[in-house]
Amino acid sequence: MGHSSRKPSERIDWWYHNLGSVTGAGVAEITNQLEYDDEVAHHAIQKIYDLGRQADERPWCLTVSFTHPHDPYVARRKYWDLYEDCEHLLPDVASKAYEDLDPHSKRLFDANDWRNFDILEDDIRRSRRAYFANISYLDDKVGEILDVLEATRQEAAILFVSDHGDMLGERGLWFKMSFFEGSARVPLMISAPSLVHGVITTPVSTIDVCPTLCDMAGIDMEAVRPWTTGESLLPLSNGEARTNPVLMEYAAEGSYAPLVAVREGRYKFIRCVLDPDQLYDLESDPHELDNLAVDPAHSELVEQMQKQVEARWDFERFDAEVRRSQAQRLVVYDALRRGAYYPWDYQPLQKASERYMRNHMDLNVLEASQRVPRGE
Repeated sequence: MGHSSRKPSERIDWWYHNLGSVTGAGVAEITNQLEYDDEVAHHAIQKIYDLGRQADERPWCLTVSFTHPHDPYVARRKYWDLYEDCEHLLPDVASKAYEDLDPHSKRLFDANDWRNFDILEDDIRRSRRAYFANISYLDDKVGEILDVLEATRQEAAILFVSDHGDMLGERGLWFKMSFFEGSARVPLMISAPSLVHGVITTPVSTIDVCPTLCDMAGIDMEAVRPWTTGESLLPLSNGEARTNPVLMEYAAEGSYAPLVAVREGRYKFIRCVLDPDQLYDLESDPHELDNLAVDPAHSELVEQMQKQVEARWDFERFDAEVRRSQAQRLVVYDALRRGAYYPWDYQPLQKASERYMRNHMDLNVLEASQRVPRGE
């Protein structure tokens, strides 16, 4: 976390979410994140080849997780040049003076160390240009993977989803950490034989991904139903109405207490016990400029939303659980980084001696078994 809710005013110096990502935006042919995503695409492609030439009839699931598009805002020249004449290199909503921001936006400004950076219009243009460029980079990588899937004649359901957006200078905000649309709204696309394809504007959640995949695979989730509030998207794709709102929670950097939000139909309601409530009509006010929570004409709707939130969340318990979890992790943090420390993430084992051509292998058998497709 950039801030700890146990120590909310203490900024972690090494936290990468500062505006140096904006002032340092530009072009590079290789970065640590480009190198990472190049490798992700390579391993995904090799895995699809391997799956295609195995005589295993069981279904498979492959997760391919890229970091782009993301800050820092740095792109390869090939993709940077695509956006030289882009008409969207400046935000639609200009930054306000710090004292005029809503309380959470002020906290995010502070978390991003805004006072130590002078952000010029050219910095904003370059940052947005690099982000757009990296969307095109990612598009190429996804295309490479889909090309191999098609070339090896394998059938698959394909899900594309992101974990967060980026404010990209809208309202003066950058990165994620906010319930405004630039941060909270993400792409979610599915292609599968069991789905009716088309654009669905009903709000849904990434929490719905797991139930949807289980539904497609014929897996009953009832035994773990208390674990998730998500629901399968298959009924919605087939024309059935969705009645449940989208629920959101946030208790990470820049927060001094948990924030929650409810997206129902055209409305988004945001509650933090430290702040005034916010209510936006995303149909008439897509840029979320008019907080209807202070409008007497919407008092009945605000009251309904407040009752929904209070029925769903115990804020005192929520806050206590976050602080307790942080305290537990802080106690062991230093100890876990002494001696033999292994991070939690997956570390694939590469058996080089079992790949390609080795002296202990029969070349004819190897060649016959390691080709895909195997011919007509």
